[in-house]
Amino acid sequence: MRIYGNREIKTLSGRDTRPTTAKVREALFNIWCDRILDATWLDLCAGNGTMGAEALCRGVKEVVGIEKSSSACQIIRENWQKVANNDQNFRVLRGDVLKRLKNLQGKKFDCIYFDPPYELDIYNTVLDLILEYELLAKNGQIAVEYDPKKSIIKQKQNLDLLQTKIYGNTALNFYSNLPSDV
Repeated sequence: MRIYGNREIKTLSGRDTRPTTAKVREALFNIWCDRILDATWLDLCAGNGTMGAEALCRGVKEVVGIEKSSSACQIIRENWQKVANNDQNFRVLRGDVLKRLKNLQGKKFDCIYFDPPYELDIYNTVLDLILEYELLAKNGQIAVEYDPKKSIIKQKQNLDLLQTKIYGNTALNFYSNLPSDV
């Protein structure tokens, strides 16, 4: 697989991970182009680490990924090591996203990308945990990738749904914190 700058990264064989398509990746980074440079990025259900690698290539200062599969974690580390420069940091946490998010409590992220296996019904729970642990920076955004025919994401009381973009069978919801004066 190739990412930004025509860089090649490794992917796991088989169907254990489902990399975000190039079309969706490009759309996301076009939408977030003004918030990437020197940002902190959280990649939830990181798969092969494609989104985190792309974020590193585009200038984020730090990427943290959570992935359940140990073999995928190894691929993520290799991919991120390959594209990160000396001024960038990255960390991969192995484990269930529902359990590992608590380890990040107190840390703030400018960009949170969440793309679980579509068949898992964890969207609402993970969004609740992001809010509970206060992981989203004041002016940060969350992008949630999902199949609009299979998943229902409830509106969250403390999140503002900014926009929904649909690309074939893939949708992206973009959220921010509600303004404090609401």
